[in-house]
Amino acid sequence: MGTAMNVEKIVVVGNGMVGQRFLEQLTSRVSSDALDVTVFCEEPRAAYDRVQLTSFFAGKSAIDLNVVPARFFEDRAITLRLNDRVFAIDRGRKSVRSARYREAPYDKLVLATGSYPFVPPIPGRDRRGCFVYRSIEDLEVIRAAARRARIGTVIGGGLLGLEAAKALKDLGLETHVVEFAPRLMAVQLDDAGGQVLRRQIEALGVFVHASKSTREIVDGAGHGHRMVFADGTTLETDLIVYSAGIRPHDELAREAKLAVGERGGIVIDDYCRTSDPDIYAVGECALWNGRIYGLVAPGYQMAEVAARHLAGEADARFTGADMSTKLKLMGVDVASIGDSLGKTPGALDYVYTDPVKGTYKKLVVSGDRKRLLGAVLVGDAADYGSLLQMTLNALPLPEHPEDLILPAREGGARTGLGVDLLPATALICSCNSVAKGGICDAIAAGATSLGAIKKETKASTTCGGCGPLVKQILDRELKKRGVDVKNHLCEHFQYSRQELFHLTRVGGLKTFDEIMSKHGQGRGCDICKPAVASILAACWNEYVLKPRHAPLQDTNDRFLANLQKDGTYSIVPRVPGGEITSEKLIVLGEVARKFGLYTKITGAQRIDLFGARVEQLPHIWRELVEAGFESGHAYGKALRTVKSCVGSTWCRYGVQDSVLMAINVENRYRGLRAPHKLKMGVSGCTRECAEAQGKDVGIIATEKGWNLYVCGNGGIKPRHADLLAKDLDDATLVRYIDRFLMFYIRTGDRLQRTATWLENLEGGIDYVRQVVCEDSLGLGAELEADMQKFVDSYECEWKKAINDPETLKRFRHFVNSEEPDRNVVFVTERGQIRPVRLDEREAALVEG
Repeated sequence: MGTAMNVEKIVVVGNGMVGQRFLEQLTSRVSSDALDVTVFCEEPRAAYDRVQLTSFFAGKSAIDLNVVPARFFEDRAITLRLNDRVFAIDRGRKSVRSARYREAPYDKLVLATGSYPFVPPIPGRDRRGCFVYRSIEDLEVIRAAARRARIGTVIGGGLLGLEAAKALKDLGLETHVVEFAPRLMAVQLDDAGGQVLRRQIEALGVFVHASKSTREIVDGAGHGHRMVFADGTTLETDLIVYSAGIRPHDELAREAKLAVGERGGIVIDDYCRTSDPDIYAVGECALWNGRIYGLVAPGYQMAEVAARHLAGEADARFTGADMSTKLKLMGVDVASIGDSLGKTPGALDYVYTDPVKGTYKKLVVSGDRKRLLGAVLVGDAADYGSLLQMTLNALPLPEHPEDLILPAREGGARTGLGVDLLPATALICSCNSVAKGGICDAIAAGATSLGAIKKETKASTTCGGCGPLVKQILDRELKKRGVDVKNHLCEHFQYSRQELFHLTRVGGLKTFDEIMSKHGQGRGCDICKPAVASILAACWNEYVLKPRHAPLQDTNDRFLANLQKDGTYSIVPRVPGGEITSEKLIVLGEVARKFGLYTKITGAQRIDLFGARVEQLPHIWRELVEAGFESGHAYGKALRTVKSCVGSTWCRYGVQDSVLMAINVENRYRGLRAPHKLKMGVSGCTRECAEAQGKDVGIIATEKGWNLYVCGNGGIKPRHADLLAKDLDDATLVRYIDRFLMFYIRTGDRLQRTATWLENLEGGIDYVRQVVCEDSLGLGAELEADMQKFVDSYECEWKKAINDPETLKRFRHFVNSEEPDRNVVFVTERGQIRPVRLDEREAALVEG
């Protein structure tokens, strides 16, 4: 690797997911001072998540799919050439030539050119209205065409084909899948598994045509195209998407006389070097040991090997990769492990199927019944992680191997994997190359939660499939270390917040003293008192400044306003959905002028009034309440705001009335206390002007209803919200939000935002979807009833305060005097007040 005087020039052709992973691995090992890196990307944008392409039709944007960390290229002095295709390699001069940049010299060249979609040589294949499914640009064209279509057909019933079918279904088209083989996912599934999958897919409204060879595509009678099959049958459709496999992008290598495989692919060795030792190839364009790996995880492993070899780590080798995979295809769990088709001589099959639940499970074991060789899981892939590890690490099978897939025997527990049997080298997270040893090291260094493990190792942060196994390793390792991980609220309560919430609700406990008497010890502290106050508010929704509750509140809740650094308070009236009349705007202006307040429009479409002294608060509230305003609860761990765009009322792109929905949602959940603050947003179309996907609850309009997103977060650590459900009507949307919020309120830890809650929740968004949408716990009606009780008992806390003489007594600076705090001093700047700075205070006090 180069020195400061001898910088090594690295050229990377391709900035897909694998090319980006190579850059991350290389720059994490070698200083940018020793590198001069140039990256060529044929597409108009940097690396994005192709695995999640289908989510583009569910509301995610190109920015959401981006996988490049902020300022990645700038901070590492990497030159990125977008929209610039490399068309030649000059190995003699060690340079590449591109369409726009002309020529770039290299010391080492890395080819990460990926693959392209295979389009069968069918007469009529290039007709208008026929597309491939590979890039964001492809999807944009498909989406535009779908607006003029009613029927869409995918040619190809493999992994990519079913993903494409989901995309067409999301676009509202009648969807057909045409597959040449007799079953779906023919490479991964056997006949029985393929049939179960087919029934599940067809139950979702997709038409499957197996054993169909398309002979030609001609004009249709009632639709744009007619597909003519070899058996003489036909199918009319408006658009066609080809998703019949991939082929390696190896043309650059061919023209440069690098070794390529007979059926394509750039030949590489164990170091990912091509036949030219100064040129590497990684990902779907590379051919190792006669095989092309069409999954992202093997590509990531190649990227790491190439980066380590370039960094001087001679022991780094690519020795092949497991092609096991777990997917959710149109909502159906599908997994394939190892020798799933039982091709090993002497292999035995154990099969379990439940036609009612739509599940199919098969184990393939060695002839001596000692080793698991492979497995197929359809409809229920919960055991994927443990079965994969048993296969990869040749772990011994139990006496009855069938117990691994059968329901528990009467009176016993299901047989599972003992994680202690896994060696330290066992690869747990193939997406990020995290072995069991790496997870154990992180635990030894102090990572004692699933969220901490994810942060330290990146395990379970890409596809999430290894999450349950990571949790098993964590629990087992902590137990072995004698660590009794307690999630207790504090020293006064030997319970977590979730447990204490349950005890309070079931026991009908209404005060802190009752809870302490039954379940605690001591007098309480600044940790447990506000937490219990929040639990009581969520359970019974009593006025927080009742004499028995007031001492529990923190500073902001105690004064129903936000304390600022100079000892004054800010006030945020509720403005549901951000909609406000001119009369109410005038009231806010008059109140601000009367009391000498600083005004600021917040990022959540509200008006914040700063600089109120404590004794002024009730007087300001009275004027606001009389004008029809309510508390905005900006001071509480509660619903703050529901941000909205103007939606279909004014915007030419809007498809639903987002303002009305935002108003209704905010008025329903106003004042709702939770483990942490809650923010929501409603967008009237997928242009997402309300930034709903960055909120705890985000609602985005579709032509069919509303898409519901949850657990987004802005701030220091932004997190994109996850899609919970789509195309909901108004009633179902509200029902799901009721359930989601109450489930979070019941189970969240103290001061835990929804984003962190989800990251630490075993099962993640899939589990939340099961609880909220499928009512898997049978709690749906109960959660809805709890929310309705809250809605029915709502009272404005400001209005309650100004009408209660006892409450008003607390709003004074001095206990024994009506005098205000003379140390609160302002100066004027830009036509408004602001607190004085330390260097201004003495002069300001003298002038005052």
